[in-house]
Amino acid sequence: MTNKSYLTSQNGAPIADDQNSLSAGKRGPLLLQDWQLIEKLAHFNRERIPERVVHAKGTGAYGTFTLTKDLSDYTIADHFNGVGKQTETFIRFSTVGGEMGSADAERDPRGFGLRFYTANGNHDVVGNNTPTFFLRDGIKFPDFIHTQKRNPKTNLKDPQAMWDFWAENPEAMHQVTILMSDRGIPANYRQMHGYGSHTFSLWNAKGERFWVKFHFKSQQGIVNLTNEQADKLKGIDPDSSQRDLVLAITDKNFPKWTVNVQIMPEADANTYHINPFDLTKVWPHSDYPLIEIGELELNRLPENYFAEVEQAALSPSNLVPGIGVSPDKMLQARLFAYADAHRYRVGTNYNQLPVNCPHATQANHHQRGGAMAGTACPYHGSQTGGDASPNYGPNTTPEALQESSQFAEPPLRLDGEADRYSRYNQDDYTQAGNLYRIFGEDEKQRLVATICGSLSQVTLDVQQKMVVHFTKADADYGDRISKALGL
Repeated sequence: MTNKSYLTSQNGAPIADDQNSLSAGKRGPLLLQDWQLIEKLAHFNRERIPERVVHAKGTGAYGTFTLTKDLSDYTIADHFNGVGKQTETFIRFSTVGGEMGSADAERDPRGFGLRFYTANGNHDVVGNNTPTFFLRDGIKFPDFIHTQKRNPKTNLKDPQAMWDFWAENPEAMHQVTILMSDRGIPANYRQMHGYGSHTFSLWNAKGERFWVKFHFKSQQGIVNLTNEQADKLKGIDPDSSQRDLVLAITDKNFPKWTVNVQIMPEADANTYHINPFDLTKVWPHSDYPLIEIGELELNRLPENYFAEVEQAALSPSNLVPGIGVSPDKMLQARLFAYADAHRYRVGTNYNQLPVNCPHATQANHHQRGGAMAGTACPYHGSQTGGDASPNYGPNTTPEALQESSQFAEPPLRLDGEADRYSRYNQDDYTQAGNLYRIFGEDEKQRLVATICGSLSQVTLDVQQKMVVHFTKADADYGDRISKALGL
């Protein structure tokens, strides 16, 4: 029986009746031998994998990146060499703090995770819709996220924990100002910018290294929601951003972003007046202007949300020759944390799933075994455990895998003593104050109202500490917050 229209069990056996359980008589109890019932219920209990601790709710799409400026002077990365070259892409947008069932229109950063399926492997730029973040050191990240999640006693969101943490970590001031401003609630995923946020590195054929930041500028324009608009939209359609992207691509109104980079010569980092690897800071465009390099277009929706979006496993550790990391402490922590989260959620061979495996090149390695071993990547067949080739290297077999020394990254010079460095002459306030000062009067009023709507719910000591931080960023900023709180 080969007709694919027949309903079958998981082992391929035809099902005669899928509507009635096997029972002892018409009114009798069910029988344990009803393997068909057991299979359906057991699978149903296991249909969900653990949701992401952060970025749990999101949506994805495929597209193309078209290079419009050759970057061979800066990098050997294949997708950044050759004007006109097109590279297949996948992107996952998300909110950060909410659960799978949360509303899309929350005041929250938005994840902007982009994958390039390059000829030399997958390159992921896993960033946000903001160029900065709340922290500069990944060791604080679990504590920070605990303050954004539910209180372990009440299971309610906890303004006290959130502001208490920020009061003790003034490095968050720049990102807090962004989040609480009019920029804090993007109307949808199409009408917002994206950023790699971290500092990455490029290296060219001469072995020269450059530091780089990625910027994705929406060609749809920027639209944000007020608190009132967002509250109304959350009640009308909690899936508003998901729906917007699906409808746009279905209607062939393909979203586009202009791709830009900022590039800093390696030596500049030693003398630049800010730490270029500090995720709480931006590089002023007056010092390192945006360089337009291409266009990102989203033009295809996934066929299966669970398989292609829920199990998408983007990670900043997915790098290719010509692209490297930097001493950015948050980035260094994420290199481990993201891939490890995917191993936990999806399984050790998560990279063999269609959305995660390389599309434009073959993955060849000595890793074997584990859950899903032998799963066939639809682009290149099985990668792990699907054949009897050696699972060690080096080896003397005819099919021995060879190292590609031509892609070696140039050495990175390091200097300093190993220590746990605390705050050292870090300026946590200037860029936050600069941002505040460019806001118009109406936006300043909305910013203060948004901050105080939440900050008013916390203890007096935390309020007073936050007023000190706001004042150090800008005297008017702190004065308005203080007056609005009645301090």
